[in-house]
Amino acid sequence: MTRGNQRELARQKNQKKQHEQQKKKTADSKDGNRGLTLEERRHRDAEMMRLKQKKKEEELAARQQQQQKG
Repeated sequence: MTRGNQRELARQKNQKKQHEQQKKKTADSKDGNRGLTLEERRHRDAEMMRLKQKKKEEELAARQQQQQKG
């Protein structure tokens, strides 16, 4: 019986340890950023935000046109 408990405690300890290691990862070691410099990441993120903003503006314009028609 004791060994089963020890295994469970060891699993919990290992999970906690791995979780702590995940939290300590830097931005450039994460999968989506691997191989990119800081400037490249900033440029990519800025471009994504511009696209999101453009899409949102288009949706807003479409809603305003529907309200004017209706």
